[in-house]
Amino acid sequence: MKRNRLWVLGFAMFLILGGLVTSVLAQEESPFKDITIRFFCGGPPGCPFASVVYRGAQLAEKLMGCKVEYVWSNWDPEMMVRQFKEAVAAKPDGIAVMGHPGDDALLPLIDEAFAQGIIVTSQNTTLPKAEAKYRSKGFGYVGQELYESGRLLGQGCLERFDLKAGDRAMVWGLLSQPTRGLRTKGVIDALEEAGLVVDYLEISPEVNADAPLGAPVFAAYVSSHPDVKLVVTDHGGLTATLETYFKAAGKGPDDMYGAGFDLSPATLEAMRKGYCDLIHDQQQFLQGFLPIVQLCMSIKYKFAGLHIDTGSGLVDKTNVEEIAPLVEQGIR
Repeated sequence: MKRNRLWVLGFAMFLILGGLVTSVLAQEESPFKDITIRFFCGGPPGCPFASVVYRGAQLAEKLMGCKVEYVWSNWDPEMMVRQFKEAVAAKPDGIAVMGHPGDDALLPLIDEAFAQGIIVTSQNTTLPKAEAKYRSKGFGYVGQELYESGRLLGQGCLERFDLKAGDRAMVWGLLSQPTRGLRTKGVIDALEEAGLVVDYLEISPEVNADAPLGAPVFAAYVSSHPDVKLVVTDHGGLTATLETYFKAAGKGPDDMYGAGFDLSPATLEAMRKGYCDLIHDQQQFLQGFLPIVQLCMSIKYKFAGLHIDTGSGLVDKTNVEEIAPLVEQGIR
């Protein structure tokens, strides 16, 4: 994992410096200027997580000199499938897709894309069958390893918080989604193996698309389970809304522990106030930046797909201020 991160930083620096040298000294046109890519940002416009992915993709588009068309999906797997069909019909040179619908839903469409000469790669959620089948033709993955990331967050909660066997925890996640749900399962497995009582809530499509709509759901759960000690939200938008959820339930920052995924300005503020105690950071900016870079290289120079783990580890109040300025800029 460390080697992957060093490669990512080195390659990104190479691209930036290379672009500057090309622009300032050679004044040559980008070799990727005729490439068109359809890029899936994942959530709705303005989503705390998807907006960072989008900014990463925009930077890559600028540096590579290609043309990128952006797709917003409200984190809805069925919408992603429809939009992927539309993307194939539009015949871009490449498609960078979120893998939430899973291999069973997307692989036949990915087969169709490659048959038409369209290179596909993925970000955020893995598509293992598609990646194994088309890696040599440019299908890669940029994102965290889902199950392992879930376990890491669950174990981090156990190590940092005053929790013991028999304590109640609530996990609000997406088990219904075949691959994406692995992260939720990782959290639950880690907590249950330590003897915690875990109540699972599935994130509804409405809350998935608009996190503040979950406030009444959260308040109702806490009202009926007043002994809950830990709340884990397996969703960047929901994690960014933890302060709102706590207040809707009439709870203060010290009444229970809050943990989740993905840094954003809202999660940073919640962490400073104590409403969010632990975050798993998957560096989603890279999930926008690197798929664009890889598609350009695969389309132009026939490079194989790259599998890059962006899961950087855990962030809490002891280390969050080190990267706070980047969070506030929408980069981390």
